[in-house]
Amino acid sequence: MNRLGWIILSCCFAIGLWQALVTLTGVPHFILPAPKQVLDTLIKSHELIAWHALITISEVLIGLALGALLGALTALHLMVSATSRRLLMPILVFSQAIPVFALAPVLTLWLGYGIWSKVFMAVLITYFPVASNFLDGLRGTDKGFLDLATTMRAGRWQTLLQIRLPAALPSLASGLKLAAVYAPIGAIIGEWVGASDGLGYLMLLANGRAKIDLMFASLFVLATFTVLLHSVISYFANWLTRRAKGETKELLENA
Repeated sequence: MNRLGWIILSCCFAIGLWQALVTLTGVPHFILPAPKQVLDTLIKSHELIAWHALITISEVLIGLALGALLGALTALHLMVSATSRRLLMPILVFSQAIPVFALAPVLTLWLGYGIWSKVFMAVLITYFPVASNFLDGLRGTDKGFLDLATTMRAGRWQTLLQIRLPAALPSLASGLKLAAVYAPIGAIIGEWVGASDGLGYLMLLANGRAKIDLMFASLFVLATFTVLLHSVISYFANWLTRRAKGETKELLENA
């Protein structure tokens, strides 16, 4: 059985356990709705859910793109500037001691209830994993490659772009995989704190009105999007890793 087959089988198994739990325990539908009830709600309210999902997806994709770009640029800058590393690294590490979720009310106060407070939350939560992993990869370049660059009298920027950068692509890929999972969390937390649109807002609204089936349907859409996003990013990350191995092989052959 291929990977897709196992994924489908795993989903069917999880749904079967869910249905068995509802049937055997007799739990009220307003506590845990049955899978069929959630599916019926998803079909009946697909336009409403799709509208809010579009808002959340936009927040996640914009935040992920900006967070990954800023994280990668920060790692490159810290790699070439020892002064910046000594000055900024303690600040970056200390910033992770502050729960990002605690900043959501502040961001809502500063940026309002629109899309940008949620985008900024997604940026904050994805920025550090990308910057940290990529910087570790840049600094952990094989010493043999660096000695080869010194022997060939490569400059600092040549060493960075032609030696360190290709070698660090797998680390960048790992950071992007983490960011793909974290970005939806940041957006949803922002919507829970203050929003008038988005899946997080819809989930809170449904919960307040005891429409648990609608809340589960929204949660299912969010989970499906997160899995798809992680799959796409993982495919891109694997491509980066293969590219890094190819460039390393080419470098060794030309040495």
